[in-house]
Parts: sequence; structure tokens; C-alpha cells
Amino acid sequence: MLDKYLVPHLRPPLARAAGELHKRGIGADAISVAGFVSGMLAVLSVALGAPLVALVFLLLGRLADGIDGEIARIDGPTDAGAFLDIVLDFIFYALFPVGFALLDPANNALPAAVLIASFVGTGASFLAFAGQADRLGVSRVQFEYKGLTYLDGLAEGTETIVAFGLMCLFPWAFEVIAWAFAFVCFVTTINRVVSGYRTLTP
Repeated sequence: MLDKYLVPHLRPPLARAAGELHKRGIGADAISVAGFVSGMLAVLSVALGAPLVALVFLLLGRLADGIDGEIARIDGPTDAGAFLDIVLDFIFYALFPVGFALLDPANNALPAAVLIASFVGTGASFLAFAGQADRLGVSRVQFEYKGLTYLDGLAEGTETIVAFGLMCLFPWAFEVIAWAFAFVCFVTTINRVVSGYRTLTP
């Protein structure tokens, strides 16, 4: 919901950082992998009971996720790069709640599982629409900066990172945050299924 408002303001500083990295010969795919590694360190930090350390790795990983796209625009986007970026993002999103489940299985396992299930819904509707829309030549409209075409919704990248950040800042409230964000994700999934079906219906 917030991506289309926030991203245009973030792109200029990200583009400057990307330009400096590009001058040093660092490619977009390398940044994507580095961001993923940072995300995995965030998951590990949560599981080990260091949520503030996890927050640092989380933010570094998401920073890399913004920079890789800007480097790709300098070199020219590739299908392989877009594929790598989205796959690593989805793996990270799915694994992040697992860190809290490992930290406190008795209290966190069920809300973490439901949250991951809600991510399957948002991810499936995201990718299914993207595949059909690209095949049919449907315009990206407000998301020209993305490597894939998709429908917006209540839960996008910005909202997900805010939710993850709150989990790191208030780990004792993980259950409440996870249940609330899972609800938002399920609403997003329903919206995308209905809107996507209507958009793709001749």
C-alpha cells in the first residue's frame, strides 16, 4: 500500500549509492546475494535472542534489496537478476518468522506458522498475476520500477519491513504483531485474487 508513495523518495539516495558501487565493479546480483545473507543473519540473531542485532541485519538486507535494483538499471535489467532477487526475497520473508518460532516455540510457533501461510497467499497471488500479466502485456502502471508486474495491496514491502522491525523492537509482542499482520496479508491475498481475476478476464 505504501510502496508507491515511499519508493519514489527513496530511489534518489539509493541510486547514488548504487552508482558508487557500480564504479567499483559490484554488480546487482552480488548485492542481492549480500542482502540475502544479511537477512539470514537477522533470522539467526532472532533465534539466538538478539533482536536488536537482528534489526540491524534486517535493515542492511533491505537496503541492499533497494540498491540492487538501482544497479540493475545502470547495467540494464536482466531476467536472471529479477528472478534471483524475487526468489531470495520470498525465502527471506518466509524464514524471518521462523527465527521467532525457534526463540520461543511454545508461544510463537503457531502465529509464526499462520503468518508464513499468509505469505504464501500474498506470494502466490503476486507471482501468478505477474506471470499472466507479463504474458498478456498488461501494463505495470504504478510499478514501472519493478522487475515483475503485480497488483498492489495492503501488505507490500514497506509494510512487511515495518512489521518485522516492530517484532525486533518488541519481541515480547511477536504474537500480537504476527496475528495482526497475517490478517492484513490474508486481506491482501483476497484483494489480489479478486482484482487479478477481474483484470485478466477478457
